[in-house]
Amino acid sequence: MAVHKVTFLPLNVTVEVDDEQYPLADHGKPGSLLDIALANHIHLEHNCGGSCACTTCHVIVKEGEENLSDMQPDEEDRLDTAEGLTIHSRLGCQAVVRGNVVVEIPK
Repeated sequence: MAVHKVTFLPLNVTVEVDDEQYPLADHGKPGSLLDIALANHIHLEHNCGGSCACTTCHVIVKEGEENLSDMQPDEEDRLDTAEGLTIHSRLGCQAVVRGNVVVEIPK
C-alpha cells in the first residue's frame, strides 16, 4: 500500500490517495491527477472526458514532478496548444501520481 498526498493550488486542498485503489473516478488514466481531483470533488475541467484530446485539464506541477508518470508523445504534442504552457505543464488526465505532488490549476 502506498499513500500519497496531492495538493491542488490555488484551492490549497490536499488529499491523500492510496494507489491500490486506482481508478478512483471514471475520467483520465487510473490514478491520474484528473482521476484524483474528480474523486475528491475538486473541479478540474476535462472537456474531452480525459482522453488526451484537449488541454482543459492542464495543470502546472509546483513540486514532485518526479512523482508523476513520464510524459508520453501524445500528451507532449497536445500540450503544445495549451494556454499558459510552462516547462512544468502536464495534462491532468495523463499524469499518473506515484508520490507526493503539488499542482496548480491555472485560471
